[in-house]
Amino acid sequence: MRTEDLLAAIATGLWRWDSVSGAVSYDAEAARLVGLPAEPVTLPEAAARACFHPADWLEIKAIVDLAVAEGTLAEARLRIVDEKGTVLRTVRTRSRPIARGGSEDGYYLLGTLQEVPDPLPGTSAAGPPVTGDWRRNREAFLLDAGRALAEAMSTAEVLRVAAGLSMPGFSPEGLAVFGVQGERISVIGHHGPRPGADHPFHDIALGTDYPAAEVVRTGRAVYLPTPEEYRGRFPAAWSLGRPRKRRSWAFLPLIVAGRTIGAWMAGFAHPVSFSPDERSVLTTIARMLAQALSRTALQETERELADGLQRSMLPASKPDIPGLTVAARYVPTGGGLQVGGDWYDVIGLPSGRTALVIGDVQGHDVHAAGIMGQLRIAVRAYASEGHHPDAVLSRASRFLAGLSALDGPDGPDGPDGRYGPRFATCLYMEVDPVAGTLDIARAGHPDPAVRLADGTMMIRPTAGGLPLGIDPDTDYPTTRVVLEPGEPLLMCTDGLIETGGHDLETGWDRIRKVFERPATLTDDPGALPSHGLGSDDLEALADSLVQAVHGPPSHHTTGPLADRREDDIALLLIRREAEVCLVGPGSAPVRRTAVTVAQAEPERIAGTRQQLRDMLHDWADPDQVESAVLMLSEMVTNVLVHTDGDALLVAEVSGRHGSRRLRLDVADSSDELPHRRRPGELASSGRGLLLLEMLADNWGVDPRGDGKCIWYELYEASPNARPDPAADGSAPRA
Repeated sequence: MRTEDLLAAIATGLWRWDSVSGAVSYDAEAARLVGLPAEPVTLPEAAARACFHPADWLEIKAIVDLAVAEGTLAEARLRIVDEKGTVLRTVRTRSRPIARGGSEDGYYLLGTLQEVPDPLPGTSAAGPPVTGDWRRNREAFLLDAGRALAEAMSTAEVLRVAAGLSMPGFSPEGLAVFGVQGERISVIGHHGPRPGADHPFHDIALGTDYPAAEVVRTGRAVYLPTPEEYRGRFPAAWSLGRPRKRRSWAFLPLIVAGRTIGAWMAGFAHPVSFSPDERSVLTTIARMLAQALSRTALQETERELADGLQRSMLPASKPDIPGLTVAARYVPTGGGLQVGGDWYDVIGLPSGRTALVIGDVQGHDVHAAGIMGQLRIAVRAYASEGHHPDAVLSRASRFLAGLSALDGPDGPDGPDGRYGPRFATCLYMEVDPVAGTLDIARAGHPDPAVRLADGTMMIRPTAGGLPLGIDPDTDYPTTRVVLEPGEPLLMCTDGLIETGGHDLETGWDRIRKVFERPATLTDDPGALPSHGLGSDDLEALADSLVQAVHGPPSHHTTGPLADRREDDIALLLIRREAEVCLVGPGSAPVRRTAVTVAQAEPERIAGTRQQLRDMLHDWADPDQVESAVLMLSEMVTNVLVHTDGDALLVAEVSGRHGSRRLRLDVADSSDELPHRRRPGELASSGRGLLLLEMLADNWGVDPRGDGKCIWYELYEASPNARPDPAADGSAPRA
C-alpha cells in the first residue's frame, strides 16, 4: 500500500510549502481538509492563506520561524474558514523544515494535516480555544500587512507584498497598482490574470472613462459590487476590458500628504457587498500601500542620485596604460545617500608618465562629496600642468584651505548654519612603467603595500606631510620606490583597513591574508609558491579585498574597536608588466626592496629596520634577523654621519625556503672607503666593521664610479644547525 493511501485511510493529508516561490502543494486529503476540492493542487501563498483564520496564520508563522531557527518540529492548530470567514473545522498540523541546499537557498516545509474532532459535551477542547470574530481577524490581518509593507525595501518588493495579501473573509482574486505620470496612468504592478502590455487599460490617458482614471481624477474610491453596476457606470471600459471572470471590484486612491500618486484595484471572484467594515479594511490597506510606495520611490530616487553623483566624480572608463595593469574599486558606506569623500584618479602627464591619485575627504555626506569633486579637479589640473608630486600636493593643500576659509569657522550646527573646515588625506604617485620607478608624495594617507615575487606583502614606508587643508605651508617630500615587474602594488583609503572595528595593525593583517593568498608559501620548504589566480588577475584580487571587508558574515572579521562605524572604500591596484616571467619552473622567487634614507631624514632609519624585519618574517633563525637589523642600522647610520650624501639601501632575499640568502647593499656618493678601527671600552663608535665581521656570513666594500657600496650576506640556518653557505647555488663573494 502506498504511503498516501495509508494516510488517506486515517484522514491525514500531506502538504508542502516552498519558502522561495511561496507555492503550497496539497494532496487530495489535505485539499479536502482546507476546504478545497479533494484533488491534488498547488496554490500561490496568497490563495493558501485565504483558507486559514488570519490570527492562526500569524501564530503558525512565528512557530515555523522558531522551528527553522532551531531545526525542530513545528506543531500548531489552525482554523479553516470559508470565503465569508465562517470556521469550517479545526486541523492540527505537524511540519519540519528541510533545507533546499545552501543557507541562502531557502527551505521546504513538509507536514501533515489532521482534523481535530469537536469536544464531547461536558469536556473542554484540547489546545488553544477557537475564539475571535471577524473584527479581531481584521486587526490581525492589518498588523501583518502593515509590518510586511513597512519592511519592503523597493517598489518591486512592495508590489509583491501587495499581491500576497489575503484579506479576512473576502480575499481578492486579482490586484493591480496604477501609477500616475503626467496626464497618463499605467499599471506598475499586478497579480492574477496578467493584463499584458496590449491590454486596453495598461497605459491610458487620465481622462479615460475607466474606474482607475476616475479615482485618480477625483481622489475618491469606486466600489463596484456587481458586474451590472460596473457595466452601468463604465460601459466603455466594460466593453473593452471584458472583466468576465470577476464578480466585484474595488478601486481606491493611493494618497500621500494630500496628493494622489496612483490607484489600487482589488478584483474578487465572488460577490462582495463592500460593507462599512470591508471598506474600512480596503481603505487602510490603500493608505499603507501608498505610504510604502512613496517611501520606496524616494529611496530609489536617492540611490539613483547617489550613483549618478558618484559616477560623475570617478574616472569614466578603465585606464589603458602601456606596460601597466590597473584595477580600481569604489564602495560607498552603507548609510545615507551612499556618497562620501573617497576618490581615485588616473592622470596622463605631459612627460608621458602616468599619475595615480587616491584620497579621502573628511566626512560621509553630500558636502564631503562636493569637496571631493572640487579637490579631484584641482589635483588633476595641477598634475596636468607638469608639477612634481610634492608641488601638486602643496598646491592642493592651499586650494583646500581656501575652500575651508570660504565655508567659515563654524560647524554644521554653528550660528551661520554652514559647514566647518574639512581636511583630506591623499597619496599621489607618479609612475614610470619602463624604469619601474614610483615617485610618491603622501599627505596623511596610509602607505602603499606591495606583494613581492614570493608572495610576501610589504608595506612601503614613504615620507609624508600633514593632511591637505590643515596647514597651507606644509611640505610634502617625495619618496622614490622601485616596482619590480609582476609585483602588484596596493593603494587604498583607510576604509579598506579600518572598517569592521579594526585599527591599522589588525586591518593590515586582514588585508595581508587576502593579498598574499594568490602566492602563498606551502609547508614544504622546497616547494615553490602556488599562484591561485593564475596570472595574478588584478580584477579578481580587487574583488577579494572588498569581499574580505564587505563580504558575508563568514568572511567578515571583526576588529578590536567594536564601536567604529563603517567607512567608504577606494582602492587602486597596479602591476608593472614584463615580457619574461621572473619566476620560472625550477627557479626560486626573489624578494627585493629598495629604500633611500636622506641626510635630513634620520628618523627613517626606524622604518628601514621594520621593513627588513617584514622581509624576514619567515626566516628560520630569529637571532639572524636581529643581527641583520643591527648591521643595517650600523651601515645606514655611518653613511649619514660620515658622508654628506644619502644612503641607498637595497635588500634581496633569494633561494628556496630553508636555504635562502639575504644580501643587503648600502650605497653612498662618498669615495672614502671605511677602515677598521680599534675602539676602546668606553668608545661610542668605531665598531661597524667589527660587527660585520662577527655577524655576517660574508661582507665587503665595492668602489663605484659615483661612490661606494658596502654589503653583507646572511645564509638562512635553523637555530640548531647552519647549512653550507653555498646551498642555494651561489658562492659567497669575497
